[in-house]
Amino acid sequence: MPKTSSKGKGKKKKEKRTTNKPCRFCADKLSINYKDESLLRRFVTDRGKITPRRITGTCARHQRALAHAIKRARAIALLPFVKIYYR
Repeated sequence: MPKTSSKGKGKKKKEKRTTNKPCRFCADKLSINYKDESLLRRFVTDRGKITPRRITGTCARHQRALAHAIKRARAIALLPFVKIYYR
């Protein structure tokens, strides 16, 4: 008696529901500046990682500029690379 695999039988792919969030920087005409620490902290997780586009809703152009500004702010010690208690 041959073995039958249950791969693909009875499993349906879940459809991802995407909501189009407007880019905060495009909608409000905000500029990204590495000196604006309070704005940059909104886009960094508690562990110090840059939050991805799919979560923040920023467009590709502003996400690149945001990542560049966060990295620049980290280099001149305006933002920490990681929290002290995670070291």
